Amino acid sequence: MFRRVKRPARFRWIVELFTVTILILIPKIVFAQGHAATAAPAISASHAILIDYENGSILYEKAADTPFPPASLTKLMTMELVFQALNERNLSLDQQLLISPYAWKHGGAPSGGSTMFASINSKVKVEDLIQGVVVVSGNDAAIAFAEALDGNETLFGQHMTKRARELGLSSANFKNATGLYDPGHNISARDLARLTAHIIREYPDYFPYYSQRDFTWNKIKQQNRNPLLDMNIGADGMKTGYVKESGYNIVGTAVQNDVRLIVVVEGSPNMKDRGEDARKLLDWGFKNFEPHPLVKEGAVVAEASVFGGDRGHVPLVTKQALRVFLPKGASDRMLVRAVYNGPLRAPVSKGAEVARLKAWRGDRLVLDAPLYAGDSVGPGGLFRRAIDGVYELTVDLVRTAFSKFKRT
Repeated sequence: MFRRVKRPARFRWIVELFTVTILILIPKIVFAQGHAATAAPAISASHAILIDYENGSILYEKAADTPFPPASLTKLMTMELVFQALNERNLSLDQQLLISPYAWKHGGAPSGGSTMFASINSKVKVEDLIQGVVVVSGNDAAIAFAEALDGNETLFGQHMTKRARELGLSSANFKNATGLYDPGHNISARDLARLTAHIIREYPDYFPYYSQRDFTWNKIKQQNRNPLLDMNIGADGMKTGYVKESGYNIVGTAVQNDVRLIVVVEGSPNMKDRGEDARKLLDWGFKNFEPHPLVKEGAVVAEASVFGGDRGHVPLVTKQALRVFLPKGASDRMLVRAVYNGPLRAPVSKGAEVARLKAWRGDRLVLDAPLYAGDSVGPGGLFRRAIDGVYELTVDLVRTAFSKFKRT
């Protein structure tokens, strides 16, 4: 399926230098003809994305990389830290956490926002607080978690941002645990979709909370705010949110015929349109797309150049089978590239994420998946490091000259 594109050595050096794309893979995928896929539905939301859960194949996107105030979608990141703490035994489900005066005032009944109605200075079990955040979007419960894990919301926001970076969510910047508006509190639709996939994959014991229909605390019964759960489309999570600065937002996920899709909708004008936008995208995705294998699990798909190592190249491999979702009945070519910021610098550890595999259908990006070092590359000898150092200096000089040339 894949083939290396051969070029003259000098031309290949320029390609590596300026595009950091070292291998171009051009599979020709031909599918059985059928009914042509319908056009994407019109939606009211200003930002949206629809992806395949398995490896992030992209079915639809609209301003998906623009950071946006996520409102209570923030609580997906809040709960990622809680679930991580539970897995690492820094919290337990039976542990009781304090609802401080601050949590009660800024997230409880007096706040006027979404709340689980926990009493001031009461202690609530972690399992109940999870339901308070996940099912009814309680700000009091979210703040209680922030204070338990980091002492206050400011430090917790920093913790959230740091963790987001570890997960590769480069657009994320968090200031609080609740999603109350702050101009520096943003994340893109694409990163919210990736975060959702991460939670489903890494925390299967806690994911079922997101399909729970209601939760009662202090004799007050509240319904899950996710409208997709009642639409008979296979939905089983995730979260809604609203602040006036962003409008109505939702992250949803549904399964049909063993295929799970994740949808993110941000900036819908009202609650009804929010649910309808998400439903229309999910319904369109399930009816009009089908998966097609691209790369087998563990396959070597490219090589990356390495400076200063005991070897000049390292194989780039996948950790899971990769597939793309394409319109039913399509017959088309795809461009697939292994892209990295390089050359890489030794040492390189086996299993480290060092590149991305990106696939385009026409001008549309349909896959952006990680690639990993297939072997370790240790430091090279003194002579090799000297030669690579000279080469690197030359590369930097040419890059600088090229950059100036493009600006003139």
